[in-house]
Amino acid sequence: MQSSAPVYSLADEAQARAESAAWQRFAAPADEAEFCLSWLALLCTRIERCRAALLLTGDGDNGPFRVSAVWPDRRRDLQYLGPTAQRALAERAGIVVMPEAGAPDAAPQVAYPVEVAGRLWGAVVLEVGHSAEADLQRALRQIHWGIAWLVDHFRQRVLAESEATLGRVGLLNEVLATALSQRKLRPSALAVVNALAQRLSCERVSMGLERKGRIEPLVISNMATFDARSDLVRGLNAAMDEVLDLGVPLQFPEQGDEAIGALAHAELARERKLAALCSVPLTQEGQTIGALSFERSSGEPFDAASLALVRTAGQMLGPVWALMREQEAGPLQRTWRWLGEGVRTLFGPRHPGIKLLSVLAIGLVAAMALWTVDYRVSARTVVEGAQQVAAVAPFEGFVAAAPVRAGDSVRQGQLMAQLDDRDLKLEVSRWNAERVQLLRRFQVAQAGQDRGAMGVITAQVGQADAQLSLAQEKLARTTITAPFDGLVVSGDLSQQIGSPVEQGRVLFEVAPASGYRVILQVDERDVARLNQGQAGELVLSGLPGEVLPFTVRQITPVSTPQDGRNFFRVEAELQGSAARLRPGLEGVGKVNVGREKLLWVWTHSFTDWLRLSLWNWMP
Repeated sequence: MQSSAPVYSLADEAQARAESAAWQRFAAPADEAEFCLSWLALLCTRIERCRAALLLTGDGDNGPFRVSAVWPDRRRDLQYLGPTAQRALAERAGIVVMPEAGAPDAAPQVAYPVEVAGRLWGAVVLEVGHSAEADLQRALRQIHWGIAWLVDHFRQRVLAESEATLGRVGLLNEVLATALSQRKLRPSALAVVNALAQRLSCERVSMGLERKGRIEPLVISNMATFDARSDLVRGLNAAMDEVLDLGVPLQFPEQGDEAIGALAHAELARERKLAALCSVPLTQEGQTIGALSFERSSGEPFDAASLALVRTAGQMLGPVWALMREQEAGPLQRTWRWLGEGVRTLFGPRHPGIKLLSVLAIGLVAAMALWTVDYRVSARTVVEGAQQVAAVAPFEGFVAAAPVRAGDSVRQGQLMAQLDDRDLKLEVSRWNAERVQLLRRFQVAQAGQDRGAMGVITAQVGQADAQLSLAQEKLARTTITAPFDGLVVSGDLSQQIGSPVEQGRVLFEVAPASGYRVILQVDERDVARLNQGQAGELVLSGLPGEVLPFTVRQITPVSTPQDGRNFFRVEAELQGSAARLRPGLEGVGKVNVGREKLLWVWTHSFTDWLRLSLWNWMP
């Protein structure tokens, strides 16, 4: 029996040729658009009754998603598939949309999203002719199966982007390490521009820093020195000044829809016949302090990745070189730069809070300069009795009793201390006996009419009388009493009973209960402003809630050193009386010496010191 050969139609042959061409493009695509188009064509040929298909892709979860491939004809309007694609993107799941009843030309639509590691990259939508539900599910599974190619394609793209990012990060780290390898600004900048010129395939890389409102080139790659007046440097000056004025990266030829109009860059590129020119600002705290310029005589213009790299390098190197310039600057330059920054802060467009605080400070200083207040000289004070009497030891002896001590109130004639009188009583008895014996001897001499012996004995009797009187006087002084009613200011012998005391030693000081004076320790810088009769006020540490008025009575011309400064003793008289006032209380007194401006009151100490220091330094 003779078998018949298979018969192929022209349509089958055309479909086979189209599928073969699609496989060739899919295996070796020229770009991503050709890959997407060939993938969609192969997918649609494997799904029965597929009428049309649409592939949307994007760069992230939030889009925007654009049309990457259309099947079977690019010129065909497939906007009606858009809602189904949007629904698949929103739900992140495969969906089947059935046509509404009464629409005979409508067909079911099948959509499936494209996800890579949880990131949404797009969606594919197919319009399938009327089929059973099982055929639609089979089409959905076929789409799911074919999307693996897209997932792999996008995963490779993400991997390539990650590798490119790591490469840029590595280059930036290398550039930063190169900059920090030198301690001086110029060697650091020269090392960096040489490295960037080699890594970015640039003929020349230049760096300049701002000075007096212009950017002056500091270093040029592969050039140890250069003439600042040359045409090369003048062109770089103009291009870098353009970056300083605009504060954004500039390039030639310009790319994108929004052209800034980098005229200086275009002029420099035409003069040097450059294929590409790019300049980025060096920034510190948002301020442009310099610029980096990159020149290519041949090759491709700077792409988006290269621009992002050099822009990041400018932001990273700006603070490093600014710190180096600050360290190399002299004191005068640092002061001038600090003043310039202050002026820009006060009068520039930013820092409204600092401007408000400055206005408030100026207003406060103006108010202080116009406001007149009482000027008072402050001094440490101590309260003393108007009259103080010292009770001293009349002779050398021993303490027998001491019923009072400092802080006790005494009455006139009250016993304050008793010295041991036993030795004195014995001495009185001895001299009495000696006198009696001398008187008997005188009588014997008188009876014998011995005038010489009588004269000698008479002198000895006088001596004995004197010694007896002295002993009786000392005996009377063994009792120390209060001279008047008052307060014991100092002295405590209660712990020294039986101990010896020297003649003339002050045992107690007694001040009257009423009548006090104030002793002020006035600094030598303020004593010239004090005069007799000036009024003041006193607040004591023991009576902080009570203000006591006083009047200056005497200013002594002798100073006393204390704590490294000189103080003059000023005596003042309290006005009125205070029931709780006691001698020895300390506090702070203020003497009113006139009226002055508040600003002068708060600053005159510093200005006086400054005036004296300048006088001392002047030749």
